[in-house]
Amino acid sequence: MAEDARGIIDPDRGLTRFRLDRAAPEPGLARFVDRHWTASWELREPYTQRVLAHPVVNLVFTAGTAVVHGPTTRIGRRYLVGRGWALGVMFRPAGFRPFADRPLSDLVDLSLPAGEVLPGAAELEREARRLDPADPASAVPLTALVEEFLAGLAPAGRHPAEDTRDIAERVAADPAVTSVAELAEREGLGVRRLQRRFSDHLGLSPKTVIRRYRFYEAAERARLGERPDWGRLAADLGFSDQSHLTREFTSVIGVPPGRYSEATRAAR
Repeated sequence: MAEDARGIIDPDRGLTRFRLDRAAPEPGLARFVDRHWTASWELREPYTQRVLAHPVVNLVFTAGTAVVHGPTTRIGRRYLVGRGWALGVMFRPAGFRPFADRPLSDLVDLSLPAGEVLPGAAELEREARRLDPADPASAVPLTALVEEFLAGLAPAGRHPAEDTRDIAERVAADPAVTSVAELAEREGLGVRRLQRRFSDHLGLSPKTVIRRYRFYEAAERARLGERPDWGRLAADLGFSDQSHLTREFTSVIGVPPGRYSEATRAAR
């Protein structure tokens, strides 16, 4: 978390209210799953954590629910109170498409019971209902059950979405990618074909995915850097100028990047 808090807004403050643990999936699922995560909290006062989620699907369990959260286009809020936990499976970009019976564009900004999206997920929902809502340790056996379930649904051969996954992950790894036309040319695809693949396999447009990863880059540099050169950062991330970066950052995060940087440094 100290090195990579992408997706969590003001993570240093949030991690004084909850604990977040991450674990790698078993090797057979690593084609599709990025990580398992467990959040746990014990709070006297309610706390709301804001999240700009990765452009992926999360399968999330609490005591009593098993929910598929589709890709999002907006800031999410997680309301935490009392003592509790959540167990999540965070898929890789396009990693959920081989398990779904529909284009991921149908799941954008939706949270649905797992049984409505994943064939045979009723057993996972029943198991979730048996868990202790106040004891994070009660969810530990669920991880193995979830992995066994997903392994039974995973295709043996390469799925077309895996090629789209690779494109999206190259975008995530390279801050220099800032435009759809540039990405399409680099990948040897037409813009329309690239857009269709992203809509089907990720649910979001290439422009949205590029911008999401560039926002992560800006937020992480603001959080970890010592008063970044905002003009240079704007140019590096494909914004027309510093004012453009400031407007976009403020509209998404809620405060200008300079103020966000100061607040997160103070929280650390």
